[in-house]
Amino acid sequence: MQPLEPVGLDDIRAAATRLSDVALLTPLLRLEGEAPAEVHLKLENLQPTGSFKVRGAGNAIAQADPDLLARGLATASAGNMGRAVAWLAKRHGIPATVVVPDDAPAAKLEPIAGLGARIVRVSWHEWWQALVDRGHPALAGAFVHPFADPVVMAGNGTISLEIVEQLPNVDAVVVPFGGGGLSCGIAAALKALRPDVRVFAAEVATAAPLAASLEAGHPVTVDRRPSFVDGIGGRGMLPEMWPLVSSILDGSIVVSVKEVRRRAAPAGDPQPGHRRRSGRGRAGCRAHRPSRERSRGGRHLRRQRRRQGRIDHPRGPPAMRVHRAVTRRALP
Repeated sequence: MQPLEPVGLDDIRAAATRLSDVALLTPLLRLEGEAPAEVHLKLENLQPTGSFKVRGAGNAIAQADPDLLARGLATASAGNMGRAVAWLAKRHGIPATVVVPDDAPAAKLEPIAGLGARIVRVSWHEWWQALVDRGHPALAGAFVHPFADPVVMAGNGTISLEIVEQLPNVDAVVVPFGGGGLSCGIAAALKALRPDVRVFAAEVATAAPLAASLEAGHPVTVDRRPSFVDGIGGRGMLPEMWPLVSSILDGSIVVSVKEVRRRAAPAGDPQPGHRRRSGRGRAGCRAHRPSRERSRGGRHLRRQRRRQGRIDHPRGPPAMRVHRAVTRRALP
């Protein structure tokens, strides 16, 4: 597989047109309460399927080969992309099949089954291999990759078009990192529209391959310890994603499971599956506050960019840089 390149702004704008009757323009709300900076949350959990995945999946399906599409839709997913594909398949009146890892939570699988999709449970390693192979023997029809596909990233990038309209003075964006499709899509649009805005990945400490890879200067494999933050993280990165991720993102912010749990939303959810933040979302939300654990990969990235003449402002680890940049807007 050839290394992936940043998606173009024209492709992202075209995706926004295709998604006009599929994805919602979600609100960007200021986080109230104690915070060291002005933090806004993009509520992608209000999408029809409960996550941003409908953007990438919707854009991919709109451009899929009609012959493949007639045979149905397929994906490999820990839950959210599977739900988006199942929902879109139902809209199109075609079957859907989702390969899921055997540790995927029932709370994510039940909505997929409820939409009529067939679920194939496999080991975590077999599920990851389906992502590498871009398919699985149990799957037929048009395969929607959950992250490593330019059309999926273009759909994800439509979030940035909305952020720039809703918060013109945005300084930095922190994005939960699973495979890199969301963060790279968002970064591609922001770097084209606002080159001064920095985009950081947020990883959970129990599965943070990007931070370790940035520190090493090349893709590495890490130990993955399962936790309730099941929508992000893994043992490694797909090789075709590494050149893109390492060049377009401004660092990785690593958050402990304890920190994520401490910042978890309280129980009592008037709209189950939508307004309650998932572990993935909590990781991205929590990452706006500095911590000693964070940004292990940022040091390597700064050294690398300084050698290339791309930056000359050693201002601390990325977590602290986000804190400083946003606080300048918040303080008088």
